[in-house]
Amino acid sequence: MRPLSLSGAWVHEPKIFPDDRGSFHEWFKAPVFTEAVGHPLTLAQANMSVSSRGTLRGIHAADVPPGQAKYVKCVRGAVLDVIVDIRTGSPTFGQWETVRLDDRDHHAVYLSEGLGHGFMALTDDATVVYLCSEGYAPEREYGVPPLDPAIGIDWPADLTPILSAKDEQAPTLAEARDQGLLPSYEACVAYRESLGR
Repeated sequence: MRPLSLSGAWVHEPKIFPDDRGSFHEWFKAPVFTEAVGHPLTLAQANMSVSSRGTLRGIHAADVPPGQAKYVKCVRGAVLDVIVDIRTGSPTFGQWETVRLDDRDHHAVYLSEGLGHGFMALTDDATVVYLCSEGYAPEREYGVPPLDPAIGIDWPADLTPILSAKDEQAPTLAEARDQGLLPSYEACVAYRESLGR
């Protein structure tokens, strides 16, 4: 696993073994994950979404602690996955990084508790699976709009974004910060470090 530019985010780039039957790869290995991240992945929930081309999901996160860390992979089609640093006080607050996830290269991303997550479907029937460290708890969940110009994510220009009403109406990053909705960088780092003990 390779660390990304945002503290608390990694990408897994597996070796793929193709043959005349298809291919094989290991998309998650606990020892490799634990060595890279510093703690094991506790699995509380596994999700799957299927999205039509242009669907834009996110930017979602959950209160820390306990937050909700995610290990994300696209098993059919392709998505542009984005991780956004929404942790107040972080040296990279408001910055983002994208990783293409698809059924060819089979990359996966891991984002720690407190980071925001979203993606845009680049193909029809883009199927994404998520391993989550905590279960869904609507009272702890929040988001910021993926089209917030202050964040300025470079989404594909050739696609018309299809958003849920919830994602469209989410408070902007600045509004969420001013309303005290966002986790602090210090709390996120302290929580992540506590998982390795």
